[in-house]
Amino acid sequence: MTWQVPQIWEGGDVWILGGGPSVPIQFGIPDEVIQKVMKGISPPNVYSPYMSLLHNKHVIGINVAYLIGSWIDMVFFGDKGFFLNHQQGLANFPGLKVSCHPIADRYDWVKYLAKDNTHGKGISSSPKMVSWNQNSGAAAISLAVHTGAKRIILLGFDMQLNSKNMQHWHNVYNKGERLDKRKLPFERHKRGFSEIAKDAKRMGVEILNASPTSEIKEFPRFSVKELLFDNT
Repeated sequence: MTWQVPQIWEGGDVWILGGGPSVPIQFGIPDEVIQKVMKGISPPNVYSPYMSLLHNKHVIGINVAYLIGSWIDMVFFGDKGFFLNHQQGLANFPGLKVSCHPIADRYDWVKYLAKDNTHGKGISSSPKMVSWNQNSGAAAISLAVHTGAKRIILLGFDMQLNSKNMQHWHNVYNKGERLDKRKLPFERHKRGFSEIAKDAKRMGVEILNASPTSEIKEFPRFSVKELLFDNT
């Protein structure tokens, strides 16, 4: 059954935690800790203590971000493969599980939001739908708006490799395999953000990009330090 998103965070801020490699670096997580996660020696939840300033924020985690900690309020995903690979972990995750893939509608513990096929790029105006925008991170912006958020902060939306050729802050997808740069999805993933910016302005929603080297140029870019550490 399709879920209608309640306005549980009306007027507040919502952080959307993506997969870009800038995330642990911005929180000052030591390189040796990052490398252990990348090599599969340590689980992603070793990042959690370093990210304590997010623990009392409203956070939507994209895909494997749910592995960082139970303080993440929702996990959102749009990929069937991700769901099949993480079904047990997702079932045990205490926060809300939300998806726009039709497979989610078969499970009563996953909240299903249909893809808005009449508004595929941008932000869906229906609280029962999301605009897909060709990636889960951008689709989650619709979810955040439906919760009543007036300010959305994108974290880990790098849309590029970092200086160490890392695509993510983890290695869950590659499992040590050689990165094939010909298959990088960044250009496809960026296509919806101009429409997202237009819709956000029309809806009176502010979007900030907390990935200062991000290739997404439609929103003001800040570092996590500027948004969190300097205001404590």
